[in-house]
Amino acid sequence: MNKMEKNNSNLTNRKFYIHTFGCQMNENDSEHIAGILASAGAELSYSAEESDIIIINTCAVREKSVEKFYSLLGRLACFKKKKNIIIGVIGCVSQLYRSKILDKNPHVDFIIGPDNYWKMPQIFSRLSSEKVISTQWNHKWHEIPCTQSLRKSHYSAYVTIMEGCNNFCTYCVVPFTRGREKCRPIQNILREMRYLSEKGYKEIYLLGQDVNSYVAPDSGETFCDLLKKADKIEEIGWIRFISSHPKYFTPEIAIVISEGNNICHQIHLPVQSGSSSILRKMNRGYTRDEYLEKIDVIHKLIPDVALSTDIIVGFPEETEEDFNETLSLLKTVRYTNIFSFRYSPRPLTAASKIRDSVPLREKRGRLVELQTFQRNLQLEINKSFIGKSMKVLCLGKSKKDPNIYSGRNEGNQVVNFKSKKDVRGKFIDVSITGYGPYSLQGKLNDIT
Repeated sequence: MNKMEKNNSNLTNRKFYIHTFGCQMNENDSEHIAGILASAGAELSYSAEESDIIIINTCAVREKSVEKFYSLLGRLACFKKKKNIIIGVIGCVSQLYRSKILDKNPHVDFIIGPDNYWKMPQIFSRLSSEKVISTQWNHKWHEIPCTQSLRKSHYSAYVTIMEGCNNFCTYCVVPFTRGREKCRPIQNILREMRYLSEKGYKEIYLLGQDVNSYVAPDSGETFCDLLKKADKIEEIGWIRFISSHPKYFTPEIAIVISEGNNICHQIHLPVQSGSSSILRKMNRGYTRDEYLEKIDVIHKLIPDVALSTDIIVGFPEETEEDFNETLSLLKTVRYTNIFSFRYSPRPLTAASKIRDSVPLREKRGRLVELQTFQRNLQLEINKSFIGKSMKVLCLGKSKKDPNIYSGRNEGNQVVNFKSKKDVRGKFIDVSITGYGPYSLQGKLNDIT
């Protein structure tokens, strides 16, 4: 029996379930892992109870997601006593804590870091005789074939272009969990995009911790070069990218977006704070004024752009004045959406060595105030869409109401509508008839 046959024999007819915490990068990783295991003979299950392999893909960026992971892991200990299953922990928490997870959770069978997913079949071949920890760093990009991915959506797909980060923002654990910046060869990215277009995908998200710092390792081509080449794949209706770092966002990127045919006029540009003092303590590499200057350039080059951002409240030494500067920045920029969090110290980071001076009660109060402030802004913005028609990619039925279809417009806002036809995976024209703070309601006009 050769090595691959031996690996397959350990996975053939086994059912596996993946529970994913965290960002789009983790979601994409889970899709790759599902494809790798399926290619080795295993079967994807959507129920932990019906599976004999349970994998938890973890996120370490926020304390809350780590707490949720340990809570789930504790419940699985009881589950394992009743059923002979394999439990694996992968992702950022596994890279961060490694053997410590096994020390406190002996029911775990393997620990795999983000740079080692391609080894999954070989790791399973060792599990009968030992517990496995695989968290080595690879300095070069290791390609996982695009055909080896079980994607949740048939219409919208993630494509990783780079991984890791070199910025070391003082609050961020990513450089310690994802490693240093590593870029994927540009031809591999374009090959995957063409493959997805042939499979009928209408929308692609280019993924990376800081996508706009991308430099092709084989040719030296930049993020702008990648966007231009990707835009020539005509079968793809929309191209998006997340996340971009303000420090690296240049007018050239905005020009490429404005001149492109398929690149969405939507940009996620995480600011984190509206206070220059806090931004300096975060080691973000720009001031409030410099960020707003970039926003002005974007608006001039892409007048209809939709902007979103990330905000952290309660960073060490954040004053009420600092927080009010963040609120005023939201009012100035008028984001269509934000992702907001209260600060929590993360291991190994520079900020974790600073006294966490803002009381938890104050952090919670500021977060509620920030989210209420943004909610009211989004109500104003969404009200302005009443009576307008817009292009929408229908992604499926609404989770709340099976009689309603749901999709996203070019600005990445949720649009719900009724249709007598099955319009999933199609671009449609919708007239906006209603709104809420987090979604729009509309009437179907036509299929484009």
